[in-house]
Amino acid sequence: MVTVEHNFDLSALNTFGMKVSCDTYVEYSSSQELQSLDFDSFPKPWLHIGGGSNLLFTGDFKGTVFHSAIKYVKYVDMGLEEVLLTVGAGVILDELVKETCGYGLWGLENLSSIPGEVGAAAVQNVGAYGVEVKDVIAGVVCFDLQERKKVIFKTPECAYAYRDSMFKREKGRYIVTSVLFRLTRKYSPKLEYKGLAGLFAEKENLTPSEIREAVISIRKEKLPDPSEIGSAGSFFKNPVLSGAQFASVAQGYDTVPHYIVEGGFVKVPAAWMIEQCGFKGHREGNAAVYEKQPLVLVNATGAATPEEIISLENRIIEAVKNKFGVELHPEVEHI
Repeated sequence: MVTVEHNFDLSALNTFGMKVSCDTYVEYSSSQELQSLDFDSFPKPWLHIGGGSNLLFTGDFKGTVFHSAIKYVKYVDMGLEEVLLTVGAGVILDELVKETCGYGLWGLENLSSIPGEVGAAAVQNVGAYGVEVKDVIAGVVCFDLQERKKVIFKTPECAYAYRDSMFKREKGRYIVTSVLFRLTRKYSPKLEYKGLAGLFAEKENLTPSEIREAVISIRKEKLPDPSEIGSAGSFFKNPVLSGAQFASVAQGYDTVPHYIVEGGFVKVPAAWMIEQCGFKGHREGNAAVYEKQPLVLVNATGAATPEEIISLENRIIEAVKNKFGVELHPEVEHI
């Protein structure tokens, strides 16, 4: 069923809890309904959102917001090891992770408790604890708004990168309707993240559900629950530096947390830089840096305005640049 509403309140559709609205809101429950829409009858600009967990609305949206309610999980190939399943874009990602872990399938467990929906996860290439969703995506089905037709992309065509994809670079053209996942029954825990490795150093024969519960526990210790404190999760991308840049950042410190990535570059946690600049737990008006994880900006009182969040964001960017010569870039999309 297609739902169309005007002057629609978006407060419940963005985890930051920004009190904003859009001119028109359209929700559909199948790819057929999406393709049958008379798009030209809806005011522009157009914006498609998932659960609103990676967005900062900077004001009311003067156009049309589309949202998918395509919610199905179909197991299309139950092989001896490999299992293929196609999932509607409107399925809550964590509900999918819970289900597949319950079936003993490996691949999604490290992504437990990430807020948002499957379609948006495929666009954003969400990741956590050593895993990115691209690692288990076999293909993405979309509706091409430019050509007004269904298109299918294999994973290499999606041009995935760190929190990036072809869908983000061609913003507004493709609407994800479903995602094909390739999971496995083969024992394959991903324990490179030191917090997980330490928990399971002495244990063998783990299950996906055990990894899931550990990930949920770690996230609860570090990250706010969006249903209790408005946020969009990790606000900034972790900067990737050259060797020379890293050497400059490390001057004056005995140790600097870092990870070597492809090409010999060095990824440094933005959270560490922000904390060194004194922002951990810092509050300005109704906006704050989360006291347990400085990578997260929060709507501390529930009454923060977009301007307050942006002001705090800019202060952090300026402070990190002045101290380390590194410019942070937001992971959260500003609308």
